[in-house]
Amino acid sequence: MLLAGRLGVDWEEAGRGWGLRAREWAYLFEPYARPANELVFARLGVGGGTRLLDIACGSGYAAAVAANLGATVAGLDASEPLLAIARARTPAGDFRTGDMFALPFEPASFDVATSFNGIWSGCEQAVAEAHRVLRPGGGFGMTFWGPPQRLGLLPYFMKVFELSPPDHTAASMRQSETGRRGVVEAMFDSAGFEFVERGSIDVVAEFPELETAVRAMAAAGPSVPAIAQVGYEGFLDALRPVFAPMVDEQLGLRIRSQFEWATAKKAK
Repeated sequence: MLLAGRLGVDWEEAGRGWGLRAREWAYLFEPYARPANELVFARLGVGGGTRLLDIACGSGYAAAVAANLGATVAGLDASEPLLAIARARTPAGDFRTGDMFALPFEPASFDVATSFNGIWSGCEQAVAEAHRVLRPGGGFGMTFWGPPQRLGLLPYFMKVFELSPPDHTAASMRQSETGRRGVVEAMFDSAGFEFVERGSIDVVAEFPELETAVRAMAAAGPSVPAIAQVGYEGFLDALRPVFAPMVDEQLGLRIRSQFEWATAKKAK
């Protein structure tokens, strides 16, 4: 789920940021998206023999889910530390470091391409690249955040915005436009895709206690500019009082958020 090269951010710089705490992201946070992974793969008919590319694949969690369905998987991400985990999760996969605006794959190489919270408004070229590497009739699916009122992680983002430089906050706010009706549809259209359908699904980030939760959040790429401003321990200190009231003594911390998803097809 890495967003590389977005909104003027150099993809190599983005990769360095996401790679700083790759293990924490991969093992403590990334699995929360599995319901969305499974839903999108089902809508796109991913199964035995499917050639699948996951764009901004992070540590390869979604790709591993697809491989378990029988797909032959490849992934592209800006972070080499995350890709090292992806290769360990799916040794037979083809995982490459690079820019999603210039995918290092040949035209018509895949049956399906996906991106889970990795492509946003302003990243139309990444959608065009997905179109290029798909065979005629191939399917594309992506997810993005739902409305703020359905975003349990909103307090995290608000704290990140508070602590980050203004330019990062402004870029992140532009990213949030992706969920507005018509934005994704226009991105598909500009790339030459035929829009198929759109929906939503809830995902739950689960943590046994507060310290694990704030470590996981600090590992996410959006945290990097805030950590640069206040330091790692300062960032954890800022997050603790935000989420402490949500901790249940028996259940730990469970944060429910809504993903929206959309699919499209390349003309035959």
